[in-house]
Amino acid sequence: MDETARLDTLQSVELAEGVEIRLRMAGPMPRAGAYLIDFLIRTAVLMVGGLIMAFAGIAIGGRVAGGLMWLAWFLMDWLYPVFFEAGKRGATPGKRVVGLRVVQATGSPITLGQAVVRNFLRFIDGMPLFTYAFGMTSCLASKRFQRLGDLAAGTVVIYDRIPPLPVSAAPPPMVPLPLPVGLTADETRALVLFRERAGLWSEGRRVEIADQASALTGTTGNAGVSRLMAMAHWVQEKRD
Repeated sequence: MDETARLDTLQSVELAEGVEIRLRMAGPMPRAGAYLIDFLIRTAVLMVGGLIMAFAGIAIGGRVAGGLMWLAWFLMDWLYPVFFEAGKRGATPGKRVVGLRVVQATGSPITLGQAVVRNFLRFIDGMPLFTYAFGMTSCLASKRFQRLGDLAAGTVVIYDRIPPLPVSAAPPPMVPLPLPVGLTADETRALVLFRERAGLWSEGRRVEIADQASALTGTTGNAGVSRLMAMAHWVQEKRD
């Protein structure tokens, strides 16, 4: 396996509704680039603030100006990422430049609490001695490249700008197939939902689900998918 494939992988996540989505997890290198951009932005802001406080210190006093600078440092270092990642874009300016976004493991936007947890634990990820050895080790050891803060918050960093993957088409069968046995209302509903959602799944996922109904179709594999689709088509035609 080449290094690129190992550090940046496309992973499937199945939601509770049975819909499968794909998230491209971001590895350590693009995340480090985003962090560097954010670091430069914060440094520039603090430098400008320092110049302002240097002049303001003449009027308000050196200790007050120094205290304000320490407050500004705290806000920029601790709350800067929380403010942006808890927003609707889910990304700091650095992540937006690189094309990354922080989401929950299910692909949903993160909450304010999750943003606080993942960023306040960055101090532990940065150990020992701000080398980020702990965070890097956790990132490389995790299947989804999660540092310790991500593991605690249940978040992942993904690519925000990736081309959509083609979905395998699932056209309705031409000839409906009557049900060989009677089904309950729930079983009939599940059969219809299979046909309606089949286009959202990969071919392998459709086969996997259809194989569980082999007692109904009498076969497995793609043949089982076709028979199940034909039966669902018959049920829907009968309803109409």
